[in-house]
Amino acid sequence: MLFKKRNDIYNALIEGSEGVAYTSFYHDAMKRLKKDKVAMVCLVAIILIVVAAIFAPLIAPYAEDYQDVANILAHPSPQHLLGTDEFGRDILSRIIFGSRISLMVGVVAETIAISIGLVVGALAGYYGGKVDSVLSRIIEIFASFPHILFAIVIMFVLGPGVINVFIAIGFVGWTGLARVIRAQIIQLKQKEYVEAARATGGRNMQIIFRHLIPNCMSNVIVVATMDIPSDIMYEASLSFLGLGVQP
Repeated sequence: MLFKKRNDIYNALIEGSEGVAYTSFYHDAMKRLKKDKVAMVCLVAIILIVVAAIFAPLIAPYAEDYQDVANILAHPSPQHLLGTDEFGRDILSRIIFGSRISLMVGVVAETIAISIGLVVGALAGYYGGKVDSVLSRIIEIFASFPHILFAIVIMFVLGPGVINVFIAIGFVGWTGLARVIRAQIIQLKQKEYVEAARATGGRNMQIIFRHLIPNCMSNVIVVATMDIPSDIMYEASLSFLGLGVQP
């Protein structure tokens, strides 16, 4: 159900991609983000999760390894909001501390996926023709494989380890974003400000990274917000199989 909804949102972003002309990369990208309420809500949610993970020792009510032997398997209470486990450890504190590894995997893997998806999608949408045809076929080939199966194959080749988990999950999760970016770039490249940039001698790479990609940032935030939980689930699956982060 989660993946079906995610694909539905991908399709909605592709069908509804629109852009506006901007002149400054960071200023105008943030200006567009502020106008997109969905993107801003997603961004705030990500920031809150990141802050909780970074400042876990200050936020968590108990230390990571603290054991309350007098309250083993205790039910939720004011002292332990989510109860305790079989060793008397506070479950809420364990969740907050555990979010560090999970979030790190999700963020780093998604950063890799975004980097690949942005480049592939932007090149396919901007150049069109044979370049678009070849890159679109590559996207379809990668998208046709179950992501978790592809990640397992990569982990078998690279071996277990945190860095390899980043690479495996990031390398299989970029196709959805690439499709969204391609569709949006196809629309944006027809805008007058792109023609003006070409007329003033702007190079293709300069136009793509300075004028087109900033207009895609709100969609990137939305897609990243959906993909990070999926990346964390993939990491949990790989760890369950003995291929992910080792305890």
